[in-house]
Amino acid sequence: MAYEPLNDRDLRQIQEKGLTPEKVIDQIEVFRKGFPYAKLRRPCTVGDGIHLLKEEDLESLAEHHRSSALAGRVMKFVPASGAATRMFKVLLSFNTRNEILDEEHIAAQAENNNPDYQKLQAFVKAIKQFAFFDRLKQVMAEDGLDIENLLSRGRYKPILDYVLTPKGLDLANLPKGLIPFHRYPDHARSPFEEHLVEAAAYAQDGNGRVRIHFTVAPEHEAAFREHFETVRPLYEKSGMTYEVTFSAQKPSTDTLAVDLENKPFRNPEGTLVFRPGGHGALLQNLGDLEGDIVFIKNIDNVVPDRLKGLTYAYKKALGGFLVTLQNKIFSYLEKLAKEEVDDRLLNEIFQFVGGQLSVPLPQDVIYRSWDEKLAVLFAQLNRPLRVCGVVRNVGEPGGGPFWVEDDEGRLSRQIVEKSQVDMESSEQRKIWESATHFNPVDLVCGVRDYTGRSFSLEDYVDPNTGFISIKSKGGKELKALELPGLWNGSMAQWNTVFVEVPLITFNPVKTVLDLLRKEHQPE
Repeated sequence: MAYEPLNDRDLRQIQEKGLTPEKVIDQIEVFRKGFPYAKLRRPCTVGDGIHLLKEEDLESLAEHHRSSALAGRVMKFVPASGAATRMFKVLLSFNTRNEILDEEHIAAQAENNNPDYQKLQAFVKAIKQFAFFDRLKQVMAEDGLDIENLLSRGRYKPILDYVLTPKGLDLANLPKGLIPFHRYPDHARSPFEEHLVEAAAYAQDGNGRVRIHFTVAPEHEAAFREHFETVRPLYEKSGMTYEVTFSAQKPSTDTLAVDLENKPFRNPEGTLVFRPGGHGALLQNLGDLEGDIVFIKNIDNVVPDRLKGLTYAYKKALGGFLVTLQNKIFSYLEKLAKEEVDDRLLNEIFQFVGGQLSVPLPQDVIYRSWDEKLAVLFAQLNRPLRVCGVVRNVGEPGGGPFWVEDDEGRLSRQIVEKSQVDMESSEQRKIWESATHFNPVDLVCGVRDYTGRSFSLEDYVDPNTGFISIKSKGGKELKALELPGLWNGSMAQWNTVFVEVPLITFNPVKTVLDLLRKEHQPE
C-alpha cells in the first residue's frame, strides 16, 4: 500500500519538531505492522530471578552505597507528571454537571451503589483530612465563604469549585508534584518537597550537595522553580545544598497520530497531529544528564517522614547492591580489555554472567575461538546496569518482573506491561496472572562504563516493545504510538537485577482519595 504523500507544510512541521520524514514514515509502518507481543516464559520469583536481601545485608550494602554517594556519584531522577487532571477525574465530572450537589442527593445516589457518587461522598466527608484543607478554608474565607457552614448545610458545589478551578486552589490544573500531599504540625508538604527530603538522605555527596532532576511539562516549569525557591530555606540546613534541575520531553520524541486506516491524522486546518511518546521519551532526558548512579522514582510515590526510615534503608541497599555488582563487572571488563584472562578467570566470568546476571549467551559460545569468547563476554558486561526494587503483588495496575523469551529462545529478566502481553492466549494470560511481584518504579541505574564514559542509552532499547492505543480528538478516533517505556523496552538490553523490597516503600497516589490511606495521614 502506497503512503499518503507528505506535502510541503507537513515537511516544515516535521522539521520544526526535530524529526525527519524517514522517521515519520517508519512510525506509519509501525502502525501498519503493529508490535509483537512479549513471549512470557514464567514470572520472576524469589530464588528464580528475584533476590531476597537478608537483614544483615542491609548495613553492609548501605556502606557501599555511602562511599559512592560521598564521592559525588549519586543523583536522583524523578519523572514528574503533568497536570493532576486524572487525580481529580471523578470530582471534575461532577463539577461540569448542571445539578445541585447537596448532601441528600449525593447520599441517595451513593446508597444506590453509584461508584462516582460514593467517591464524591467519601471526598466531602473526609475533606478536613486533606493537607490542602487549611489553605482551601483560607482562600474561601477571603472571598466571604465559610466552608464549615457550607459543609454543615451539605452544599458542596462551591467547595468543589474552590478545590478544582482557578477560582480557588486550582488543584486539577496544578502539576501533581505541587499539590499538598502530607500535613505536618506547621506546614503541608508537596511530593516535590518529599523528594527533596528523600534525596538528602541517600544522594548527598561529601560536600553536602544533593543533585535531583525533575522532568516537567514546559508550562509547569516556572511554577516548579518558584516553588523550589520558596521552600528551599526549609530544607537546606547544616551546610547541605540542593542542585535541582528540570527538563521537558523533547518535541523530537513526539509520535505521529494516524486514523483507523493508518493514514496521518490531521487537524481541521490540515496540519499533522503529533502526540507525546510516553515516558519512554524520557530516555533522552536521562541520557542528557550524563549521570553515574541514578535513582529513579515516580513523583507520586512518597510518604511522610514517619515512614521514610525503611524507604531509606532499602534505597541505600539497592544502591549498594548496584555498586558491588558494578565493581565486579568493571574488574572483569578491565581484565578482558587487557586480555589478562586465563581459563580459570574465563570460567569465573562465564559463571557470573550466566548466574548472578542471568544473562543468556549464544549456545555455541563454548565452541568459539578464545578471542571470540572474550569479545562476547565484554559486549555483554559493558552495558548499562539496573537494580530494580520489586514488591509483592497486591493487584496494583502496572508491569511486573518476568522471564521473557526472545526470537532465538534465550531468556532475560524484563519488566513487562500488560499491554505487551497477548491476553487472548490462555497460556500467556495464565503466566501473567501468576506473577508474585509488581514493579513499583524503584530503580537504581549505572549509566557509565568501566572507563567512566557515559553509555549511549539509545543503543540498548528494544524498539519492538512500544504499543499502540486508541484515543480520540475532536470526536474522531485516532491511533497513538507510545515509545518503549522508560523502565520497560527502553532498558530491555541493560543488565538487569531484581531485588524484593517491602510493600511499605510503595505508596502511589493515583486519585485524590488515595491521600486518605493511613500511609499518607498523620499518626
